[in-house]
Amino acid sequence: MTDLEENQDGTTNAEGDPVEEDPYAYLDRQFSSENFKIEVKNLPKFYGINEFRKLLNHKLNLNSNKIKTVKRNSPYAFVCFRSEEDRQNALKVLTNYKWKGKLLEAMKAKPAPDPLVKKRKEEAGDGGSNKKPKLDVQSQEEKLKNSTIPYWNVEYSEQLRLKQDDIKTTLKKLGNELSHHNPALRKWLDDQKSTYDGLICDLKEIRFSEQTEGYRNKCEFSIGIDEETNLPTVGFRVGSYVNGTTGVAPVDGLLHIPTSMKVAVKVFQNYVRTSNLKVFSPEFHTGHFRQLMVRAALNQLMVVVGIHPQDLSEEEVASFKTSLVDFFFNRRWEGSASYLFVLPKNRKKVSMNFNDDRIPPEHLWGETHIYEEILGLKFKISPEAFFQINTKGAEILYNAAIELSAVDEDSTILDVCCGTGTIGLCFAQKCSQVLGLEIVPQAIADAKENAAINDVKNAEFFTGKAEEILGTVCFKAGLNKEIIAIVDPPRAGLHSKAILQIRKIRKVSKVVYIACNPAAALKNFIDLGRPESKTVHGEPFVPVRAIPVDMFPYTKHCELAICFERWDKVYKEESEEAKENDAEDSNEKQGL
Repeated sequence: MTDLEENQDGTTNAEGDPVEEDPYAYLDRQFSSENFKIEVKNLPKFYGINEFRKLLNHKLNLNSNKIKTVKRNSPYAFVCFRSEEDRQNALKVLTNYKWKGKLLEAMKAKPAPDPLVKKRKEEAGDGGSNKKPKLDVQSQEEKLKNSTIPYWNVEYSEQLRLKQDDIKTTLKKLGNELSHHNPALRKWLDDQKSTYDGLICDLKEIRFSEQTEGYRNKCEFSIGIDEETNLPTVGFRVGSYVNGTTGVAPVDGLLHIPTSMKVAVKVFQNYVRTSNLKVFSPEFHTGHFRQLMVRAALNQLMVVVGIHPQDLSEEEVASFKTSLVDFFFNRRWEGSASYLFVLPKNRKKVSMNFNDDRIPPEHLWGETHIYEEILGLKFKISPEAFFQINTKGAEILYNAAIELSAVDEDSTILDVCCGTGTIGLCFAQKCSQVLGLEIVPQAIADAKENAAINDVKNAEFFTGKAEEILGTVCFKAGLNKEIIAIVDPPRAGLHSKAILQIRKIRKVSKVVYIACNPAAALKNFIDLGRPESKTVHGEPFVPVRAIPVDMFPYTKHCELAICFERWDKVYKEESEEAKENDAEDSNEKQGL
């Protein structure tokens, strides 16, 4: 054997780690919480996993480490803790605890076997199972394409049709849900469906950029072992650890990644393969190289390297940084890598989500930011900043939002989840005022700088949770100003308290909601349309116009920009239109 060598202790993998044969051996290591697991039964019929986590960790202070469910709204869940003391406390607190009308049951649970070792044993034929392993006829490249760009072999016109149909399905479901939750809307909803071919609002044809390949301006790559070559590789994981897979496959055949990024990945991969540091092992939590993030914009590249320091000394880490800069500096490529960062400070985990870790990347070489242009405006992009991953698509999306809003020079734009200010600043020249709010302080700092770069004088940005500062921010709009809220939240949607706060502010007449996952945003849409009650204040909003935008060619994802207006305004306008129509009919009958 060459890459898998036999030694006195058994076999080792390409990185020199022993090939474990006991699926429970990981319990003796320090990084698992499976030793302290419980099962919680009799959960309520409807609950969210984040809601359950808040119950455990915030309300009951149980210090859970992770929560696992078999499916959404499962009647039972597994919860892991970091110590036996925490587990015993959780058993005591949760037993017969009443949550949403249900008395919870809690008991100790057995640890799960390591899925990687379990799969390895099954494939070796001694896993204690009568089931034969499935014959996998897919190549590694096909697996990677099917998981990252599942429409890779579908004509683009057909992709657009499929996405348009998905949006129609979501809007039909929204109509059914609104009819159920707010009976007062049923007649109007029925009228809308008869007008718009079963849909509850006017849905435009899907819009898209002419650039359908190489459109991503940001990618986060994994660093691991290619199971076909047994070589350290920078790419994407072919599967997941829970399914018994840790292999990383190269990205050469992926259509959505630009050439400049692929070159950067190959250059860094060469560095990894010549380094004396190992790639990170998710099975043993050993090794160093873990992640690579690349941003591309205006012929610039930002390269962010994520390593796990393990037991490296400060001198060894310093040597690594020096060798990394030297390697890249002497190997420039088309597009010129101008920026290098490394993340060696957090020894417990490596994440490119800097807002979660609160550890900024360390600047090693080159400029500290790159710049991109949208709709004639220039935007400064830091490693931490959120920026739409398809720049050309973002221009189409923002134009769609502007169109839906029907903004004019007297309007105030309330940019909720404004990030670095891209949407609000694109609206600024069409309205009287932009008020942006965002929970991430660094994003607000970038938004203010972007406003200065573009000489935008009518935009202000504020830091805080939307549900907490919306009222204060809206007060700055003036008494008689119409407020149009632009909501572009994370994939999971906006916090329900923020939605209810928007409804409560009477000056907000429209909501243009930009959903990168329309199905996940459905709850927000329903909350906008709920009837008034003791907990829900303000006239409901109803959907009136929608525009789908394909920001992610070759994937199943599609953005939806949808405009909601206050029900009383819509009802009043339709009542007046009906009266005018009745008057015209009456005049015609009288021969006038």
